[in-house]
Amino acid sequence: MNRISLILCLVTLVFVSMSLGQSVINVVPKPNSIIPEPGSFPLSRSTGMNLQGSLKSLGLYLTEQLKEFTRLDLSRTAANNHNVITVAVDTDLADPNVEAYRLDVHRTAIRLRARTEIGLFRGVQTLLQLIPLPDSAKTGIFHIPCCRIVDRPRFRWRGLNLDCVRHFMTKDFVKRYIDLLAYYKFNIFHWHLTDDQGWRIEIKKYPKLTQVGAWRKEADGTIYGGYYTQEDIKEIVNYAKTRYITVVPEIEMPGHCEASLASYPENASIDGPFNVGIRWGVYKDIYCPGKEETFAFLENVLREVMDLFPSRFIHIGGDEVPKDEWKGNALCQKLMRQEGLKNEEELQSYFIRRIQEFLRSHGREIAGWDEILEGNGPDSGAVVESWRGVDGAIQAVKAGLNTIVSPGDFTYLSQDAERLSIDTVYAFDPMPHGFGPDEQKRVLGTEASMWSENAPQPAVDSKMFPRLLALAEDAWTLPARKNLTDFHNRLVYQYDRLAYLGVDYGLEKKAIVFDTKFDRSKRQFIVSLTPTQSGIQVLYTIGDTLTLGNSRLYEGPVSINGPSTLITQAVMKRRLVGNPITLSFITDDALNAPITVTEPYSPKYSAGGIGALVDGIRGTMNFRDGLWQGYQGIDIDATVDLGKEKSVSEIGTGFYQESGSWIFMPDSVQYFVSTDGEHFEEAGVIRNDVPEEDPDAIKKDFVLRFDKRKARYVRIVANNIGVCPPWHPGAGGKAWLFIDEIFAN
Repeated sequence: MNRISLILCLVTLVFVSMSLGQSVINVVPKPNSIIPEPGSFPLSRSTGMNLQGSLKSLGLYLTEQLKEFTRLDLSRTAANNHNVITVAVDTDLADPNVEAYRLDVHRTAIRLRARTEIGLFRGVQTLLQLIPLPDSAKTGIFHIPCCRIVDRPRFRWRGLNLDCVRHFMTKDFVKRYIDLLAYYKFNIFHWHLTDDQGWRIEIKKYPKLTQVGAWRKEADGTIYGGYYTQEDIKEIVNYAKTRYITVVPEIEMPGHCEASLASYPENASIDGPFNVGIRWGVYKDIYCPGKEETFAFLENVLREVMDLFPSRFIHIGGDEVPKDEWKGNALCQKLMRQEGLKNEEELQSYFIRRIQEFLRSHGREIAGWDEILEGNGPDSGAVVESWRGVDGAIQAVKAGLNTIVSPGDFTYLSQDAERLSIDTVYAFDPMPHGFGPDEQKRVLGTEASMWSENAPQPAVDSKMFPRLLALAEDAWTLPARKNLTDFHNRLVYQYDRLAYLGVDYGLEKKAIVFDTKFDRSKRQFIVSLTPTQSGIQVLYTIGDTLTLGNSRLYEGPVSINGPSTLITQAVMKRRLVGNPITLSFITDDALNAPITVTEPYSPKYSAGGIGALVDGIRGTMNFRDGLWQGYQGIDIDATVDLGKEKSVSEIGTGFYQESGSWIFMPDSVQYFVSTDGEHFEEAGVIRNDVPEEDPDAIKKDFVLRFDKRKARYVRIVANNIGVCPPWHPGAGGKAWLFIDEIFAN
C-alpha cells in the first residue's frame, strides 16, 4: 500500500470511528459542543473515583446514580490515573456561566470540570446519559464513547409548572419529578399550589385553608383532595436543592381563589358562602382589595410561604381575573376614587403592586402570568410569564421587565399530543424575534406547564413525556445546534432510558390517522388506519372495548357491515398508548341522502362538507377529529331528502359539549316532517338536560320517537344557546354548537 492510500485509509478509519462515537452520543438536551473521538472508556467494577476538593455530597449522588444505571459500586477512591473518573471544580475554565461544564472522555480516564458544583451537577447528567443501559453491557463493562463536550445552557430559567391543585399528587411523586427534571437539566420547579378547586399548602395561621379548602365535594358526592404539610414542603424543597433545582411556589391572587374564599369568605368581594370549585375554568369570585383585612390575610399567608420557600421569586398568578364583582363593590369603588384609579384594570395593578411591595420588603420579588401587565402593570423587578402567545413577553421587555416565555400553544403539555405534537414543541424558540442584545438579556427562559384538569397523577407521565424532552432542548441548546431529524434519532435511545427510569411515556403526536369510505354497492364502510410515527403498531377491535388480548393487528382496510363500532389504538413496546379512537357507524334511511342547511357551518370545523351530517360516521370524543361540524352563535336548520316517501317513526341528531372550549348542547331540537319539502309539520321537540356547567366532554343523541308518519323530507332545527352563559370565562362570546349526524328510520 502506498503512502497516499495508507493516509486515506487512516482518515477514513478516524471518520468512521468518530461517526460511530457520534451514533451513541444521544444526550438530551443536546450539548452545545460535541467532538466525538475514536474508542471508548470501559466503565467497570475496577473503575475508581477521584473527587477533587470538597465534593462529598456530589460524589455521593454520582456513585448512587452510577449504581442505579450500572448496578456497579464505584465508591472506591482511585489508586492511580488509569481507569478513573475525575470530578473537579476548576476556576480556570473560561466560561463564567455557573452551569457550564467540560466533559472529556478518553480511553483510560474521564474528566469532568466546572467552575461551580452546579456546573458539575449538570455535567454529571450528561455523563449518566452516555453510559449504556445494563442490558447492553452483558459482560459488566459499560463502554462510554470517547468525546469532548463543552457545554452551557442557553437560558437560565428552564422550568416545569406542575399543577397539584386540580388533581393532588403525592410527595413521593413530586420528588420523582424533581429527579426527572434534574436528569434533563431543568433548574426550576414551579409548583402550582392554590386555585379554585383546592388549597394544597398548610398555613398554620389559617387552618381552615386545609381543613376546608383542600377538599371538594364532587358531583357524585365523593370527597376529593389533599394537601402538603409544612414538613412535606420542607422535605421537597430540600430534596430539590440537592438536585440544584429551585422550587417556586404559586399562590394565586386576586382570582382563582374559590377554595380560599370557601375557607375565609370575609376576604371576598361579594357575600358568601362559597364552595371549593368542582368545575374547571374561571370563577368570578375574587379577593376584595377594598378591605385592608384582605391584604393582612394574604401577607400572613405569604410570610409562611416565604419561610418555606427560599426562592427569590414567589409566583402570584394574577391571571384570568373577572372584575365584575369589583364593579359592584362599594369598598372597591371607594378605594378607586381615593387612589385616583380610572378603572378596574388599574385596581388590579394596585393589588399586584401592594403584594409586590410587601414581598420586596422581605427581599423577594413577584412572578406572575402576563395579565399582571394590565392597567398600570407591576413595578420594576417583577417577572412576567407570557402564556397567551409572546405578546406579553414583548410588552414586558419593552417596559423594562424580565420575562419567561411560555406560550400555551407550544408549552402546555396538558394538551394531548394530538393537539400539540413533539415536532411543534421542538420548533419553539423562547426568544421572540426582533430583540436586540440588551432586550434578549431580559428573556430569562421558558417552562412547560402540566395543568391537571384532565391529568390525575397516573396520567401525568404519558402527557409529559416524550414532549418534555423537546422543551428541554428548546431551553438548553442553541438554535444553530438543534436539528429535528437528529433529535428524533436521539429520542429512540431516550425511550429505553425513560422505560428504565419507570416513565410511562406517551406519544409524540397523533398516533393514528383514519379514513372512511362507503361502498354503496356492498353497503359497507371501508376503514383505513395509518400509524404516524415509527415504533408503533395499530390494533383494532369491533365491539365495546379494546385490550391487548381482545384486539387484532391492523394489516389492511377493514370492512364494516351495518351498525357497528370500531375501536383502534396504538401499541408501543407492548403498551397501549395514546387515546383510543372509537368510530361508530350507522345505516339508516338518511344515509348519504341529499341535505341542505339555511346557515353555513364554520370553515374551521367543516367535517369535509355538509354531506358529513348524513355519512353514517359518528363523531368521536375529540371534537377536532374531522367528523364534527361546528356552528358559532347560530342555529342549525337542516333538511334531509330521503329520496322517496317513507314511514318515519324516529329522527335523531348527535351533539357535543365541552364547555371549556365554548361548545354547548343546543337549548332544544325541533323535528319536522314533510311529504313535499315545502309544508312541514312539527313531529316534536327534545329539550336539553345536560348541565351547561358540566366540565367533561359529553356526546348526546337527541332522539325523537313518534307514531309512524309518511314523509320524504325530515328537518331539524337545533337552537344554539347563542352566547356563553354568565358564569363562563367567555361570558357573552358566541357559543359553539357541534353536530355530527342526522339519522331517520
